[in-house]
Amino acid sequence: MDVTRPSCALLVLLVLYISNLTTCMNTKINFREKEKQILDQILGPGRYDARIRPSGINGTGEGPTLVRVNLYLRSISKIDDYKMEYSVQLTFREQWLDERLKFNNLGGRLKYLTLTEANRVWMPDLFFSNEKEGHFHNIIMPNVYIRIFPNGNVLYSIRISLTLSCPMNLKLYPLDKQTCSLRMASYGWTTDDLVFLWKEGDPVQVVKNLHLPRFTLEKFLTDYCNSKTNTGEYSCLKVDLLFKREFSYYLIQIYIPCCMLVIVSWVSFWLDQGAVPARVSLGVTTLLTMATQSSGINASLPPVSYTKAIDVWTGVCLTFVFGALLEFALVNYASRSDMHRENMKKTRREMEAAASMDAASDLLDTDSNTTFAMKPLMRGGVVDSKMRQCEIHMTPPRKNCCRLWMSKFPTRSKRIDVISRITFPLVFALFNLAYWSTYLFRDEDEEK
Repeated sequence: MDVTRPSCALLVLLVLYISNLTTCMNTKINFREKEKQILDQILGPGRYDARIRPSGINGTGEGPTLVRVNLYLRSISKIDDYKMEYSVQLTFREQWLDERLKFNNLGGRLKYLTLTEANRVWMPDLFFSNEKEGHFHNIIMPNVYIRIFPNGNVLYSIRISLTLSCPMNLKLYPLDKQTCSLRMASYGWTTDDLVFLWKEGDPVQVVKNLHLPRFTLEKFLTDYCNSKTNTGEYSCLKVDLLFKREFSYYLIQIYIPCCMLVIVSWVSFWLDQGAVPARVSLGVTTLLTMATQSSGINASLPPVSYTKAIDVWTGVCLTFVFGALLEFALVNYASRSDMHRENMKKTRREMEAAASMDAASDLLDTDSNTTFAMKPLMRGGVVDSKMRQCEIHMTPPRKNCCRLWMSKFPTRSKRIDVISRITFPLVFALFNLAYWSTYLFRDEDEEK
């Protein structure tokens, strides 16, 4: 009997253990409750101090905390030439190791914990050094999260919109390329305590359907830009975005209209020199239109101390239009000079005719002797016969093509118009050849 009683007791305990194990296996684990318990355990009062930075490399107290950064560019809304700035919307991510936040992952069932309050854990003091304006997105909820992984890794992600300064070199505008930077640096922690690194493998991502007005994003480069000040050396990261300006917009809005205005100013060369109102109104109208367009172009650009490519173009076009107006002033002066010369020649011929008639009448009145009267005629006949013999032996002077062609236009005013019809288009064509060959076929080193 004494041996039987312990055996029965062991059997009862075995049955109870099996029944309890079966009940636990059939009961589902409440992971949300487990997350709460873990968060209370690692972030509870007196357990975690967000003011203290994580340990250094490999969990040691020595060395700086390493923070790896990556970006996702969602959109670039504008690039302002006048203010020299650009606006960008991006998803900013940071990742670092904080061994104080390690927890049990329940056999791989709990991948990470999620927080929405950044002040619960230690955060790197990163700021955007070339930022002008910026804001977070809170619709519908704040677009931010923190993920804590079982090994202590922390991932911080937030969506922000920034307006950043972008110093531009507009010497080649609008045939230029601009490099705009996005700089991120530590504000208070030196490189002895905090170091920012780019995430290995595709640290910067760009949305596929990125659309920019008047620009194209050609490429981007990541680099480091650590800065030294009186208080120490601070870690810094930068992204250089290379933008190429779309030329088709400026070709349609600026270059073609300017060419048309210059060509219209040449119409005055084909108008009659006596059409003074038509030629003056045409010259003044094209000059004022060209000046208005030039000032409209400069109104959208910042006042800079150097000459831009568009300044060369508009300046030369304005010079051609002004030259066409001055050409009419020269034609008008030459026309009045030609008229004055013709009047002088006409008056001289009339005076010579009157003098010859007076001389002939005097001869007839003073002497009626035919022998005396015939002597001058005989002398004149001898002289005329000698002159004819000389003309036979003299060779006519040769005229070159230009003089022969210009002899078709007897007046100086007409010659000026004809020369302008050829000279103005030819010089403008040579200017276009020099302009486009200079600004289109240039080396990339000259742009910097």
